[in-house]
Amino acid sequence: MKRRLLFMAVASAFVAALWALPASAGPLPSGERINGGTNGNGGTVIEPVYDDMTGQIRYVSTPRGAPDPVNSNPVASAPFYLPVYPAGSTVPTLNCQDVPTENCPDHGPAVAGLAQALEPGVYGGGVLGHDHLMAGPGSHGDFNVAWVPTLVLFTPGAAITHITTLTQLNALIASGDVITVPLDGTKGFPNLTFHCSVVSAAAYARGRPFLG
Repeated sequence: MKRRLLFMAVASAFVAALWALPASAGPLPSGERINGGTNGNGGTVIEPVYDDMTGQIRYVSTPRGAPDPVNSNPVASAPFYLPVYPAGSTVPTLNCQDVPTENCPDHGPAVAGLAQALEPGVYGGGVLGHDHLMAGPGSHGDFNVAWVPTLVLFTPGAAITHITTLTQLNALIASGDVITVPLDGTKGFPNLTFHCSVVSAAAYARGRPFLG
């Protein structure tokens, strides 16, 4: 038991340290990538995210074929925010682009479709793409075992600003410029709770683009 506890402590410290590594300079990463697997099966999907405590780019990995949704206690979950940007937005390269080419095929079209259905006054002309925001291990944010995808949608008349931190997001929620929509199985929305693991920028770079 002591050996197991020691292993768990070391593993947790390693993951927290990995999350805290400085972000590499260069162009903003965009799109999902696949590591491992063959013929469209197996392997893991790696995607960029923003650390919502610092606004720095990080990376997470989710195995293909994992239970969807995962079995989890709602208490042991945290929001995984997806700010969605309408076509024509003047924002930097997004974690997931819907145009000119869809580069997050396993969820990008569904996110865009929900945004258009829920806020047609903002997204009726199309969706540029979306980002991912989460608090990683050791970030002192809302980190947990399971993650609840939570759409962040701009409201009609709101200025479109690039959201990379929880502080920004909370201010926009308070002003009514955005609404949040948890995909947790309540209010008629599907439960899409999932697990993901922190990985390095090198793991993302080694992956091949996920083209569906």
